[in-house]
Amino acid sequence: MTEDLRKNLHRGIDSIQHDVVRLSAMVAEGVVAGTAALLDSDMDAAQSLIDADDVLDELTNDLEERCFAVLALEQPMASDLRSVTGSLRIASDLERAGDLVVNIMKGARRMYGQDLPVRLRGIIQQMSEESARLIRLASDAYAERNGALGSALNEIDNRLDELQRDFIAAMFDAHTNGECELPQAVQLALIARYYERIGDHAVNIGERVAFIATGALPDYAAMGARGVPGAGSAEEE
Repeated sequence: MTEDLRKNLHRGIDSIQHDVVRLSAMVAEGVVAGTAALLDSDMDAAQSLIDADDVLDELTNDLEERCFAVLALEQPMASDLRSVTGSLRIASDLERAGDLVVNIMKGARRMYGQDLPVRLRGIIQQMSEESARLIRLASDAYAERNGALGSALNEIDNRLDELQRDFIAAMFDAHTNGECELPQAVQLALIARYYERIGDHAVNIGERVAFIATGALPDYAAMGARGVPGAGSAEEE
């Protein structure tokens, strides 16, 4: 490969990396803003986030097209090839995480006018902070090509899993005590699942980063257990 071709390849890869990081920031910001809309019963903000998902979809589609163009026209090899193919999969995980924010907003609309028990509000806030943190950490790992941080996300995600279990237990208590009717409890259980799934997508991204950095393939069995696309799990509506 000539020097000019190599420079052109790396410009393309750098542009893809820049927009993947931008996409991850949009998702993390959406998690935070979506939680505020949920807890404040702000339906205008919820609708704005639902509408904003089109922007995420457009950016994801653009990234996919650019990745395919680099693969077809530049024929990257070794670490460059891993970077492009890894970025392609990471963009897909981020787009799905954005879809989960939309699902949280749809749940907020279904529960409009219903008060949330204080304990449940507190756990939702914690789940939001943890899922947004995981997306940011995954983005940092990707930007820095930090395979160790990417691999560590699986353990870091345990906190979000614990919070989901705490939330379900608290929800059952609230329902038993008459603080939460069954239809609301169903929506809340789904919302807790959506936050947990956002964390799972961050873990998937971390595994892709480890692949980009080291060439070690992700643990597909573990990814299937987390319900990634193709594993037959229920996810986005």
